[in-house]
Parts: sequence; C-alpha cells; structure tokens
Amino acid sequence: MPFDFRRFDIYRKVPKDLTQPTYTGAIISVCCCLFILFLFLSELTGFIATEIVNELYVDDPDKESGGKIEVNLNISLPNLHCELVGLDIQDEMGRHEVGHIDNSMKLPLNNGDGCRFEGHFSINKVPGNFHVSTHSATAQPQNPDMTHIIHKLSFGDKLQVQNIHGAFNALGGADKLSSNPLASHDYILKIVPTVYEDMSGKQRYSYQYTVANKEYVAYSHTGRIIPAIWFRYDLSPITVKYTERRQPLYRFITSICAIIGGTFTVAGILDSCIFTASEAWKKIQLGKMQ
Repeated sequence: MPFDFRRFDIYRKVPKDLTQPTYTGAIISVCCCLFILFLFLSELTGFIATEIVNELYVDDPDKESGGKIEVNLNISLPNLHCELVGLDIQDEMGRHEVGHIDNSMKLPLNNGDGCRFEGHFSINKVPGNFHVSTHSATAQPQNPDMTHIIHKLSFGDKLQVQNIHGAFNALGGADKLSSNPLASHDYILKIVPTVYEDMSGKQRYSYQYTVANKEYVAYSHTGRIIPAIWFRYDLSPITVKYTERRQPLYRFITSICAIIGGTFTVAGILDSCIFTASEAWKKIQLGKMQ
C-alpha cells in the first residue's frame, strides 16, 4: 500500500455539501473582518510610529565637551541702561570673570532707558554662579533697578522633540517687573544632564533644570549692597536618557497573528452558540406544534 503524505494534514477539510450558510454566520463573519481590519490598522500605526523610552543612570554623558556646558541667556531689564549691564561668571574651580562680553549682545529698550541682554557662553561642570549686575560698569549707579523679564535660560543643545516635555527652559517667561527695584534676585538651579538618542543612534546632549528663587535687599556694615540677578547652579549626578525606538517586526507579526487567530476563535464560538441555540429553539417549537 503506497504511503499517503496527506495523513499529516491536521487541517482536515469539510466537504461543501456538508456545510450550511446562515444569516447569523454571515453577520458575524462581516463583523469579524471589520474588527480585524480595525485592530490591524491600529497595530500598523503603532508599528510605523516611534516611541520614546526614558531611563535614569549615574554618569557624565557628554565626556567630549571638555567639562563645559553651553548656556543661552536672554533677559530684559527695562529700567537699566545698557552701559551698566554686565555678566559675571565664577565657580569653584577658581574662575572669576567680570564683564563677560564674548558672544553677547545688548539691545536698548524704552528709548535707551532699558536693555535687553542676550548672551551665549560656557560654564564649567562644577558648582558656581553667573549673574547679571552693574559690577563691570565704569561708574556704579546709586539705585540700579534690577526688575526684569527672563525670556530664555537654557543649557546645552536645543531639543525640538514633540513627545518630550521637559524643563529645558524652566525660567522662560519669568516676570519680575513688579518686584522691589532695589532687590537682588537669587535663582537656585539644579541642572540635570539629558541625552536624546534618535533612531539612527545619534545622540544630542542637553540639560533640564529645576529652579527655586528668592528676592531680598542685602545690607552690609557699609550700607546697602548693590543688587544683582544671581543664577546659582549645581549639577545633578543623575542623567536622564530618552531613546527613540520602533516596535520590532517580529512583535508586529505576533500581534497580527494573535488578532486574527483570537478573533476567528471567539467568532467561531459565538456563531456555534447562536446556531445551537437556534436549532434547539426550532425543535422546541416543533414539539409544541405537535
């Protein structure tokens, strides 16, 4: 007797003359196909789109920066002349720079009575401060007005990613125009290194920060101290990393198979239950008629 390879068929076919189409089965089949199509499109959208995964670790991510952090500052002082406005930088490594002018610009406001200061500079990755003051002016004013608006204060590269909502410009829009004109302002910053890695593996380095602030009029034994706008910073040892990922192909295929198989299985059970119940009801009706 010749060997019949068809014995290995676990999907045995039922002859068409032994099957019976029903309206209920047709409705369930159409609904089943529409449901599968909906879930398939949902999974396809998720497969095409990218997701952002974040993680925390302790390390200095940007070791090639030479221990420097780029800073972008944009601030307006509407009641202080531009020739009086200056930027001072100092830190725990011994840096003490008064009147930093590199990559900075001053724009007169209010017919020359005010000033908008824009600066791009670098700081060391150690605790320190930078402050806007009149310390670099040739002649110190008697009552410098330090009321201000901070348009922007950011560190590192600018990240323009839609799905990331971090505190990259936490002080943007800070309005101190109604504060005491003779008061100093202290902004205490905790800088958090942030890394963004896209699908190609390219990394961009930026920094988020939290902020607390206080306003005060300082005095010493010689009298009132000249006010300033202080930005005192320290770095967090924790790095936040955002990684752009896409769902792997095998997971997408697995999900599609699960959707198709599960939907047809549930639909088959539902159709079988409805058909069995309808046949039983017909038998009951025939019994009543007799």
